[in-house]
Amino acid sequence: MIRLREHYEKNIKPALAKEFSYENTMMVPRIEKIVLNMGVGEAAYDRKKIEIALSEMMAISGQKPVMTKAKKSIAGFKLREGAAIGVKVTLRKARMYEFLDRLINIAMPRIRDFRGIPRKNFDGHGNFAFGIKEHIIFPEINYDKVEKMRGMDIVIVTTANADAEAFALLKGFNIPFMN
Repeated sequence: MIRLREHYEKNIKPALAKEFSYENTMMVPRIEKIVLNMGVGEAAYDRKKIEIALSEMMAISGQKPVMTKAKKSIAGFKLREGAAIGVKVTLRKARMYEFLDRLINIAMPRIRDFRGIPRKNFDGHGNFAFGIKEHIIFPEINYDKVEKMRGMDIVIVTTANADAEAFALLKGFNIPFMN
């Protein structure tokens, strides 16, 4: 079993059930999925950029990403409807826990001047979103072969109904929040 999944089942789940006094163990919030998104605006001009982003996202997530396409044409940005402008991947189950483990224990400590993730990034429905400025914090990315630093959005979707429940869940996974 995945280390974080085991930690959730043995430690986090009973603690949350006790803290929020759930009647049923199925009511205890859990992480449903993690969505990674990388915008590649310059891909509208250069098809090679999106291929590089696809390979980097595949290395980071361990899963084949999908291209996101523009919904509308915007002349000011030289963007046409249907043009590839980013890549995203949705992680579930074992890959999700494995990615979260690498994010918390390997990647986040490598962020320059890292003081924690702001607590205000909850959406009111128990989901948590944050961004990273440089994708090279992941050890799967070879720094010497990177031609451009790219940012990335990470969304952690939980089954929690309130932000307080989701915060307690993510705090149980030792996600470093700001004080």
